[in-house]
Amino acid sequence: MPLDAKDENPRIPYQLPFPKDAQAEIVVPSAIPEDERVWVPQTDNVWFRPLCLNRSQGYWVNLLRVRKSGVLSRHRHPNPVHGYVIKGRWHYLEHDWVAEAGGYVYEPPGETHTLVVPDDVEEMITLFQVNGIMYYVDPYGKPLGYEDVFTKIDMCRQHYTDVGLGEDYVEQFLR
Repeated sequence: MPLDAKDENPRIPYQLPFPKDAQAEIVVPSAIPEDERVWVPQTDNVWFRPLCLNRSQGYWVNLLRVRKSGVLSRHRHPNPVHGYVIKGRWHYLEHDWVAEAGGYVYEPPGETHTLVVPDDVEEMITLFQVNGIMYYVDPYGKPLGYEDVFTKIDMCRQHYTDVGLGEDYVEQFLR
């Protein structure tokens, strides 16, 4: 708002209709769910909890949970990634810093790293926004696989079917 503008009624909600083609918001009342079935297994001791799976812009927002010591396979990002550590701590083999509860991490495009949760951390939970893909590589950059918003959606559908929530459970997170 311009410095000289004044809203005479700041507590009155917006009175016009939203654009007819605007998508619905996503509201997740409990991001860390009580129902363990909401966590989608990724590998041993590694799960993710979807919050937003955006098909039209090719990104996802999820909580990553690692229990016990764990490693998230080495991967490269062609687009930026944002992370906020909620619980525990972790680091990358390729860097000398540690991400701890309450900390924020920005990963620039082109970053390649191996996420490790140390042995003395019982549980790590970090909120990540991943744009584009996670491109899995060996130590010398040889491609091993990838994840994108569509593979994440497929993993969710299969898992939610397997645990009795139904494949449509994922629909609430799709945009």
